Amino acid sequence: MPLSLRLSIADTLTLGNATCGFMAVYFTTTGILIPDLMGSQESGMARNSAATAVILMLCAAVFDLFDGLVARKLRSSPMGAELDNLSDLISFGLAPAYFVLVYGMVAEGAYQRVAAVGAIVVLLAVVLRLARFSCVTVKDGTFQGMPSPFGALTVVSIVLLELPFVATLLAILGTAWLMVSRVEYPKPRGRLAVAMLSWIVVGMGMMAAWAFDAPSGQLLLQTGCALQLVMGAVIPLFATARRVNNFRDNRREARAAQLP
Repeated sequence: MPLSLRLSIADTLTLGNATCGFMAVYFTTTGILIPDLMGSQESGMARNSAATAVILMLCAAVFDLFDGLVARKLRSSPMGAELDNLSDLISFGLAPAYFVLVYGMVAEGAYQRVAAVGAIVVLLAVVLRLARFSCVTVKDGTFQGMPSPFGALTVVSIVLLELPFVATLLAILGTAWLMVSRVEYPKPRGRLAVAMLSWIVVGMGMMAAWAFDAPSGQLLLQTGCALQLVMGAVIPLFATARRVNNFRDNRREARAAQLP
């Protein structure tokens, strides 16, 4: 095959990301939406399917984390960047947006049309973010705006918290704004990558406990979702603090250079 069409190891991981995103949509449809439309009252199946869909999104985030690391070590094919954007659109754009839409259709007291607007906003925010990421160069070590995997997990966490519908919608719109904003988020490298991977594994454990109705499973789920929201708001503060410290250090150096 031509070199431009050969898949690398990193590209294979990227395709795993896309597969997980598609399967998340599948489980959301077959386990939550269809039973609700059929009038099924079995909450356990819906809980298991929701947990499976979210775990698949978490797996997609793992693939997205490792395909970048592998690409930097072993290099990717010429298709790598395009494959990564398309896979991210499926797993972190379509899958969470569809999750929000289905939530609006099955939740008590929800408004389907308003939920559809929220889902469209999430999807378009990811589309705009990925397009900007492809054509805008930012300083090394940071992302401009909330990364799409983090944004997708934050959106899903908001839904799983089962807040009042208006509060849920406002929080989702706020997350979508963060994804297209200029707020800086650090790239997951080194210790931060290890911490992110550990958090994803913990998240999978909490989802499994909730799915199987383990003791305190609901409390674990709510705690994990709340922490996800807090991290989404707090992490940019570290990048802002670092930028302020760098600005102060540069001013001190400039003043020291002006002294006789």
